[in-house]
Amino acid sequence: MARRGLLIILSSPSGAGKSTLARRLMQWDPSIRFSVSATTRAPRAGEVDGREYFFRTRVEFEAMIEQDDMLEHAEVFGNFYGSPKAPVEAALREGRDMLFDIDWQGGQQVRNSSLGKDVVSIFVLPPSIRELEQRLRGRGQDSDEVIAGRMRKSRDEISHWAEYDYVLVNDDLEQTDANLRGIILSERLRRTRQTGLNDFVRNLNTEFETRSNRA
Repeated sequence: MARRGLLIILSSPSGAGKSTLARRLMQWDPSIRFSVSATTRAPRAGEVDGREYFFRTRVEFEAMIEQDDMLEHAEVFGNFYGSPKAPVEAALREGRDMLFDIDWQGGQQVRNSSLGKDVVSIFVLPPSIRELEQRLRGRGQDSDEVIAGRMRKSRDEISHWAEYDYVLVNDDLEQTDANLRGIILSERLRRTRQTGLNDFVRNLNTEFETRSNRA
């Protein structure tokens, strides 16, 4: 059955397991792809335009904003980052699902965009604040100062949980992973997303009429 694709927004405070869940989701269904963002920062060694990012000049990026060609965007440390609309629109028409790893502000912009009807937004919560801090420290990547900053930001991020369609508490990775897959499967089956359903039902009615004429 033909369908429109999903625009999957996955958000969480740092350390809640969002990246792991996103990776497992794409392993479960390789047709799900990350949306490639655009940025005005310079490419780093090994980065390829269109793979890691769409690299654009500031003038080009601002023109995309002006022409409403961005689903969401933000300026971070002097550089613009955002999600171009055209590749996402094409994917949705073709029935392909796009995954967005963005914060609540980006998610809000996408939900308010022309593609808002295609959004499935999911927020991942940690089982406790203590566990969240332990996970951040367990990475062994950040200083105490950086971790403290992440914890402060987490409080603000968690305050936006009620803006999402679904909320998952990641206290058991396997169960949370299964719940996430269940959400995607259910959303794919929504009547409004099954673009081939009208023709299918029309054919069923034609069969009824054919049988009636034979009787």
